[in-house]
Amino acid sequence: MKNVIITGGSSGIGKATAELFAKEGYKVYELSRRNITSPLGRQEGVVHITCDVTSPEACRKAVEQVVEADGKIDVLISNAGMGISGAIEFTTSEDMHRQMEVNFFGAVNITQAVLPYMRRAQGGKIIFVSSVMAVYSLPFQAFYSASKFALNGFAQALANEVRPFNVKVAVLMPGDVKTGFTDARKKELEGVQEYPHMAKTYEIIEQNEQQGITPERMAKKLFSLAQSENPEPTSTVGFMYKAFLFLGRIFPQRLINYVIGRMY
Repeated sequence: MKNVIITGGSSGIGKATAELFAKEGYKVYELSRRNITSPLGRQEGVVHITCDVTSPEACRKAVEQVVEADGKIDVLISNAGMGISGAIEFTTSEDMHRQMEVNFFGAVNITQAVLPYMRRAQGGKIIFVSSVMAVYSLPFQAFYSASKFALNGFAQALANEVRPFNVKVAVLMPGDVKTGFTDARKKELEGVQEYPHMAKTYEIIEQNEQQGITPERMAKKLFSLAQSENPEPTSTVGFMYKAFLFLGRIFPQRLINYVIGRMY
């Protein structure tokens, strides 16, 4: 039986992914901060481990628990994330650092924890859940976008470092997905008098997310990447987002950024 570690697996994309992998016969280790006493009450094959990915020690202990049980790690899906919104001028140091600690350094911590085992086993797959905002940065989403830009760059470097050990690295960049992430996002309204268009931008972003792709579709793509012998280095789901990424490679950055500014 193959196994998979999924961070941020208690809700949204992570939960849908945990359920799908378990259904397909994987032993699933779901890592999240929530102290859940049962396998989320979902189905057999899902084991919950309480783990805050911002703690390197917690990640190391969680991975050791998996290895003690199974002796290996086949797939890591680094999905844990959170979001903040706000004007750059008024974002607190605490908030911006928390954004990077979860979205970027959380991925780094869990990756460092699994790498020794994958390297020794001469195989494995690491899949990061990033965002289309790693390519198109939206106004009042600067630090969320920055965390995903950093994650994509990290993944590219990692792919070359671990290639000699047959460890494959992929990045999935979702666009708008309909999950509880929208309500959970910390939305800062300080500075709305100075930036009156901020409230309208929030409204557009939230409307788009609530009309977005289901987490189940994202889970299917993550499963496909995990099954592939040579997964796509970067990918997304949905024709519209594939088109956006394609156009981003053709048109000048100045034009693209201007259009995004007009849209939001």
